[in-house]
Amino acid sequence: MVRALLDPSEGEPFEIERADGQSPVIFVCEHASRTMPRSLSGLGAKADTLTSHAAWDIGALATAQKLSALLDAPLIHQRFSRLVYDCNRPPDARDAIPERSEIHAIPGNRNLSDEARRQRVAEIYEPFRQALAELIAARTAPSRQPVIVTIHSFTRVYFGIARHRAIGLLHDRDRRLADAMLQLAEEQGISNAMRNYPYGPDDGVTHTLRLHAVQYGLLNVMIEYCSDLIDTELGQDEWARRTARLLETALERFHIDIHAAGPQQA
Repeated sequence: MVRALLDPSEGEPFEIERADGQSPVIFVCEHASRTMPRSLSGLGAKADTLTSHAAWDIGALATAQKLSALLDAPLIHQRFSRLVYDCNRPPDARDAIPERSEIHAIPGNRNLSDEARRQRVAEIYEPFRQALAELIAARTAPSRQPVIVTIHSFTRVYFGIARHRAIGLLHDRDRRLADAMLQLAEEQGISNAMRNYPYGPDDGVTHTLRLHAVQYGLLNVMIEYCSDLIDTELGQDEWARRTARLLETALERFHIDIHAAGPQQA
């Protein structure tokens, strides 16, 4: 019998901030934390792995929190490291519980029993999935449709290859919001944005969008920032402001007031 993954004193595997925010936007940050459950003893990984981008998306949570405050929008985020379970992956995805992340080995994820894998799903993924679904449902009405925006970051260098873009705007088969943002980005001084960069739907990174937005016809986008742009408070402030303005202008095309409840898209 596998013992409980989380002690009650460690709290829920997710947190919702500004649940009563008036904006139609719901921000999601799946890779928000590098915290490890005490029961896993760091998964046997090296200390530098547990502070690296392998364990979390550096700067993503702080940027999402600033966006949430600027727009008075709800934010839900994962409270434990994606090395325990990546909530932007379905349970059948091989990289939902990674044995290796780029150059980083994760010994504690090797040769997991089916029971141990099911436990990670039950204690981390399912509560997060259900909480996000309930948050969306609570804010959905015939005249009010939420907009789902997930916030991530990527490393400047990956497997030795430099990445030269500042921001990626990702989508699955629903490209409406990403298209609008990309069209507006350059005129707002964001000249190095790129579609489905540095990953795309074929890499399995649009799970949250597909599960919670695409199948319901909700506008959605995944935003990826280069982490060296948002690893300081100054950078987080700057990119939160720029992103808020970009979202506001893009959503005007869909007759959506980003700051408050009101008439929404059909």
